[in-house]
Amino acid sequence: MSTALAISGVTAVLQYFLNTVCNAPTSPLGGVSVTALAPDLVQSTGNGNNAKPQVNLFLHQVTPNAAWRNVALPSVGPDGSTRLGNPPLALDLHYLLTAYASEDTQAEALLGFGILMLHDNPVIPRDQVNFALTHLPTTNPLHTVLSASGLADQIEMLKVTPAKMGREEMAWVWTALKSDYRPTFAFDVSVVLMQSPLTSSLSLPVLSQNIAVQVGPTAPTVQVVLPGNEPAAVPGDTITVTGQFVTGTTKVLLANQLLRTNLTVTPTTAAATSISFPLPANTPAGSYVLSVTVTNGSGVVLQSTAPVSLSLAPTITSPATATAVANASGTLVTITCSPQAAPGQAAYLALGSAQAPSAAITAATSTLSFQFPTLAHGSYLARLTVDGVTSPIAINFTAKPPQFTGPFITV
Repeated sequence: MSTALAISGVTAVLQYFLNTVCNAPTSPLGGVSVTALAPDLVQSTGNGNNAKPQVNLFLHQVTPNAAWRNVALPSVGPDGSTRLGNPPLALDLHYLLTAYASEDTQAEALLGFGILMLHDNPVIPRDQVNFALTHLPTTNPLHTVLSASGLADQIEMLKVTPAKMGREEMAWVWTALKSDYRPTFAFDVSVVLMQSPLTSSLSLPVLSQNIAVQVGPTAPTVQVVLPGNEPAAVPGDTITVTGQFVTGTTKVLLANQLLRTNLTVTPTTAAATSISFPLPANTPAGSYVLSVTVTNGSGVVLQSTAPVSLSLAPTITSPATATAVANASGTLVTITCSPQAAPGQAAYLALGSAQAPSAAITAATSTLSFQFPTLAHGSYLARLTVDGVTSPIAINFTAKPPQFTGPFITV
């Protein structure tokens, strides 16, 4: 998810690429000023006969994204004060692209270059978002902080679509802006997902799951069997996949869409109806899609199974030596985990029912810090969640009722 800087980050990315296109060495436009100001400020600077050609990007409206609006559970409990979670704030951004020029046909040319750039990039790739935010000009007052907005790492990619504004709507907008109308193109950017950094609550896990689903498959299907029938694998586990496999070379494909990684694993044991493999070392925690392909000696795929989900949970490796330090903001808790958290992953630590996010993860690390409000002294059941997958906890089922036996962190 993105931070509160995401809206500014979208504008900065668009401004960066508009400037790149309009001032490219092969561009016939010459020196073009690309700004992101309110039209009345642009007009107040003057656009006389000697004014420099200018393209202006203006965010005129922000609206909630309808598809994401009700995606999460309620954010507060029945008492109206207990924070249960932090649903993402999903927003659509509405822009006006306006061209200013003092010579014949210049404004039309400027607008053409800008619209074509938007048309050629209906979806802005994550690497381009990251590149733009890390190469912003120093004239941008936020050039040093926008790279930490998380815009390139949010689960949804940025999509650019033209917006149709009728004469009356366009006239109303420019009247409200108190500026003279200039050639303008309206477009939308969707969706920006901002995550609140506030602490929240995390409910205890379900002790047993008895769910059976039967479907009529249209492709060969497989089933993932984890040690102890746990809901998620942990580092060091050996994964068993059952199904019907023909004779040939079998490969297991693991894909993590959020991290944009694909792993190919060769099973250590293979039979007609099952294969098994150990999890590769340092595989980041998170949700994966698993599929099995069978090829012949020439590498031709004989069959590929339908994908199934596989969750890899993190583990807290040092709850006994975790540190809890009181500071001006409350209690800072630091733990170590396995596997390492990867850059861009979202990590949360729950102590009892209180949950807090980690600081932004910019490099692979096994040490994570979490800022809680002031915690009372005591021992807390600890659970680490990375990209939506929560670490396992030990349960004594012989006790009546069953008891959670760890890991615990003492504050």
